[in-house]
Amino acid sequence: MGGSPKNSLVFAYYVTGHGFGHATRAVEVVRNLIQSGHHVHVVSGAPEYVFTTAIQSPRLFIRKVLLDSGAVQADALTVDRLASLEKYIETAVVPRASILATEVEWLKSIKADLVVSDVVPVACRAAADAGIHSVCVTNFSWDFIYAEYVMAAGYTNRPIIWQIAEDYSRCEFLIRLPGYCPMPAFRDVVDVPLVVRRLHKSRAEVRKELGIGDDKKVLLYNFGGQLSGWNLKEDYLPSGWICLVCGASEDQELPGNFFKLPKDVYTPDVVAASDCMLGKIGYGTVSEALAYGVPFIFVRRDYFNEEPFLRHMLEHFQCGVEMIRRDLLTGHWAPYLERAITLKPCYNGGINGAEVAANILQDTASGKSHASCKPSGSRRLRDAIVLGYQLQRVPGKDVAIPEWYAVAQNELSFRSASPNDKSSPAISCTKEIEDFEILHGDHHGLSDTISFLKGLAELRALADPVNHNTHQSRESLAAAALFNWEDEIFVARAPGRLDVMGGIADYSGSLVLQMPIREACHVAIQRNHPSKQKLWKHAQARQQKEARTPVIQIVSLGSELGNRGPTFDMDLSGLIDSGKPISYEKARKYFSQDPSQKWAAYVAGTILVLMTELGVRFEDSISILVSSGVPEGKGVSSSAAVEVASMSAVAAAHGLTIAPRDLALLCQKVENHVVGAPCGVMDQMASACGEANKLLAMVCQPAEVLGLVEIPPHIRFWGIDSGIRHSVGGADYGSVRVGAFMGRKIVKSTASAQISCLLENNSSQQVNGNTSDEREKDGNNLLETEACLDYLCNLSPHRYEASYVDKLPEYLQGQEFLNKYVNHEDSVTVIDKKHTYAVRAPTRHPIYENFRVKAFKGLLSAAPTDDQLSSLGEIMYQCHYSYSHCGLGSDGTDRLVELVQRLQHSKSAKSEMGTLFGAKITGGGSGGTVCVIGRNLLRSSEQIFEIQQRYKAATGFLPFIFEGSSPGAGKFGYLKIRLRSRSQ
Repeated sequence: MGGSPKNSLVFAYYVTGHGFGHATRAVEVVRNLIQSGHHVHVVSGAPEYVFTTAIQSPRLFIRKVLLDSGAVQADALTVDRLASLEKYIETAVVPRASILATEVEWLKSIKADLVVSDVVPVACRAAADAGIHSVCVTNFSWDFIYAEYVMAAGYTNRPIIWQIAEDYSRCEFLIRLPGYCPMPAFRDVVDVPLVVRRLHKSRAEVRKELGIGDDKKVLLYNFGGQLSGWNLKEDYLPSGWICLVCGASEDQELPGNFFKLPKDVYTPDVVAASDCMLGKIGYGTVSEALAYGVPFIFVRRDYFNEEPFLRHMLEHFQCGVEMIRRDLLTGHWAPYLERAITLKPCYNGGINGAEVAANILQDTASGKSHASCKPSGSRRLRDAIVLGYQLQRVPGKDVAIPEWYAVAQNELSFRSASPNDKSSPAISCTKEIEDFEILHGDHHGLSDTISFLKGLAELRALADPVNHNTHQSRESLAAAALFNWEDEIFVARAPGRLDVMGGIADYSGSLVLQMPIREACHVAIQRNHPSKQKLWKHAQARQQKEARTPVIQIVSLGSELGNRGPTFDMDLSGLIDSGKPISYEKARKYFSQDPSQKWAAYVAGTILVLMTELGVRFEDSISILVSSGVPEGKGVSSSAAVEVASMSAVAAAHGLTIAPRDLALLCQKVENHVVGAPCGVMDQMASACGEANKLLAMVCQPAEVLGLVEIPPHIRFWGIDSGIRHSVGGADYGSVRVGAFMGRKIVKSTASAQISCLLENNSSQQVNGNTSDEREKDGNNLLETEACLDYLCNLSPHRYEASYVDKLPEYLQGQEFLNKYVNHEDSVTVIDKKHTYAVRAPTRHPIYENFRVKAFKGLLSAAPTDDQLSSLGEIMYQCHYSYSHCGLGSDGTDRLVELVQRLQHSKSAKSEMGTLFGAKITGGGSGGTVCVIGRNLLRSSEQIFEIQQRYKAATGFLPFIFEGSSPGAGKFGYLKIRLRSRSQ
């Protein structure tokens, strides 16, 4: 650090209580500040020795206080999202007032010149209240991490995110470390190099002290401050290897080639002395692996959004190898170790971030400005806090991506282009696409399908040994090694869908109207005899040399953008138990073991469902490549597209003929029973049965297709993404579904009680010689029908208002409902006894929605007038606000609907006879996409663009616009392709 200042400054340095990584990097910054003659008061819940063993100085003061809780981990790889939020509420939310009062008083008492936070939210607010400047030093912020947890916990927890982000916005600027996540709460940013702990000893000195000869390969087993706790065996390591274990408990017994390291061992020295490291990704492990050129074999951690950004940086500098969690626990380590020692880490950036950060902090405390030249713009606006949280990136999304994150961008090059992409040249429907001959089917001139076929050709070229030296993403290399390229490959395509009307009422039996969008998922599949299948090295390690058994291998392109593992493999025998398919419950547990590979349930689950429901026997190995252009989390049925495309491809490769409707119902079983998401069937039906530029009309009881509704030529539909990630597996969607089924049970119970009462009255009348008239009999018949109500949508709105609305509570606790009604008769969801559910609004919504959809369908065939368009738009608005009453709204979707209304009722729109007429939230709600209806005019598209720009100006997020349509999987069929011979 530079020369000492004239006056000693006082720093209050707050360090989060999450793990040791924050504390160890803070130590380096603190050490530089103290070396310059400053006083530093560290406030942290981390053990005191972390600081005092590295810094012995009278100018270091430790105050052990826990002001945040980080993420609660069940073990080294598992984060408990709900427990994390509960712990944060207990630690930082409930006592917030007293924390602020205490911290403000303490900051004033030490006369702090600057508050530094890594990255405790309340520290920034306390500094502001005390009239002291603050700066954050971090690569992630807790509002970003907790955003995913809130999605799982439900809408009511969102104020936690707002509060954290509001606290962060009080600081002057952010000192941002490499491997950073999006952090829109901060108004300004200054980037610094890696903050890394210095080495104390050389590699040779460390190995000599540990008695390790030069002939030994050393693996460092490092899962942070968490006790490893896993059973380690001698045969996990190849011959000539030893393993140094961090964090082993005193009573943990290790095999002869594993050695415990002392608890106070200086980890950076051991990292640099090792040949490779095995552990979980965190800032400390990644920064040390990069700085000292040590290959890092990592196992993904569940539900920690920091990880994909650090992982991309690690892999970009050729320093990372991913190990599947299953192989970690079963000891199939050899293929990963062999791969790791072939890597040539190439990080060439600075590692003096601690010194640089300390200089910036010193200057800031002295009154010098370190404001970034970058415009702050909308960073500080509240909506950007949530709207900037997408991990995936699609065309139209305006997010700055650092150089080391370019790996993720490159992965998009193979993602499917839009079928009607105007940048794509017109292509005739030929039977040949350069490298491949189409033996069956037709690409229908769809540019995304043609792009996918060209992508296959690029992967084929990558499989050529002469191209092995080029740097490629891990998923591309895995995909290139997936197929026997000389053999036949089958390709299927399934689009996402825009929910025009119906939405969540599908599970209550509503009529729905769905439009297949132009964005689609492609799946390529090849079946091979087990002896011919190309296996990845870690899959080979599990196979017996004498007898190869069938294996399922899957690659998901673009998976890194959603924090998924790009590959999945399992023995086909894993889906069979005692000669029969395993139960759906067992399969769900199997795929849920490792959240980073849970996505495979959507693909491999189709094989299990075909085995279970149709008795199909699979005897060959199956290789599957999935490439989806349907953005995830936007409410346009990305999961249904994957399921339908996967099952269509599996069926084609195995000669199965399945009608589109039947295929959709089978795919719903995948999502409901294998994945465990409580969705209705409309998504799969639209993807399988839809046709381009038409609305699929279907009554979801369970899946009666009424036909295709032509979209009048003067009407057009658009989808506008709010940027708020949607999930049908989230708490809000599931709770609303439970509430609706509770309501149905209460209606049935009420009707049964009324029948019993009428029967008693009739008995009394008969004793007295009186007989019931026809009106009473009609009433009995109506009540009998309602007592056996199979779908809520079969109850008319007037009957709901006349007989049941007053019987339904606004809210009801799960236990209270179960005590009175025993069960809610829904096989897909489970009632949480402690949870309080909304009942009346979720019950009312599908009853009225069914009526609205019928009216909407009828209006589409009416005369093309302004009244027609206004009525259609009004119905959509009513649907939108009904979602909100159920608790399935969101700030972003409300803002988009409001923007549509503003344009609709503007003076210019009235003078132009109007162009946009209505909008509504879609699908499962709680974010996702808004559907807009308008005239099919150029001016309408211009207004959609105007909404896009206004939304960006307000939130910092540029929405993706869905426009256009494409055929469903049934209409597309399938392709059978074969590589053209060189002589052709």
